Amino acid sequence: MLTPLLDWLDFAGVAVFALTGALAAARARQTFVTMAFFALLTGVGGGSVRDLLIGAPVFWVRDGWVAALCLGVAALVWITPIRWWQGKLLDYADALGLTAYAVLGSAKALSYGVPPVPAFVMGVVTGCVGGIVRDVIAGEPSIIMRPELYVTAAALSAALCVVGDMADLPREPAWIAAALAGFTLRAAAIHWRLALPAYRGEGIQAPGASGNSGASASSPGSGPPG
Repeated sequence: MLTPLLDWLDFAGVAVFALTGALAAARARQTFVTMAFFALLTGVGGGSVRDLLIGAPVFWVRDGWVAALCLGVAALVWITPIRWWQGKLLDYADALGLTAYAVLGSAKALSYGVPPVPAFVMGVVTGCVGGIVRDVIAGEPSIIMRPELYVTAAALSAALCVVGDMADLPREPAWIAAALAGFTLRAAAIHWRLALPAYRGEGIQAPGASGNSGASASSPGSGPPG
């Protein structure tokens, strides 16, 4: 890692995403082994893909504390009632992990000499891939198809991190500002259910629509992914 701050961002992101993975297994009433697998997969998924793409050593293989953290989070979920982890608080914690991980991904990519645009993409990948893989394996709707802004928040944090580096701003204040900006956007999206405009091409039927008119329809809670 580049600085102690990125170490903390890394552990925060891993812990939060491991928690969401363990809770996915808990909701499905799986065994502890499955819960630990989900926690590890979700916690390190995005960072593993990033490291493989930028040619870096896979971070959790070199640092035994990362896997231990994921397993510890799984154990915590296993011994606590799931109602403790329900509600908006987990959504906001996930938002913080998402944007912290996005900043970490872009900053690490830049440190390995990756150009700005691919480094921006690495930030988004770091923040989102673990949750996508978790949802696919759990058979749940993908996290990127949530109605309110999600990927956009990670993209904002990653973009600000890259811009700060290009402008030669002090690194740690720029990273903190980038993470907080993305978190603010995600928090606003959670509170007010903000979403990007959906594609409205002619002749496209929304899922669940009937008839041949091609008119769009939506179900309660549906909306464009963000």
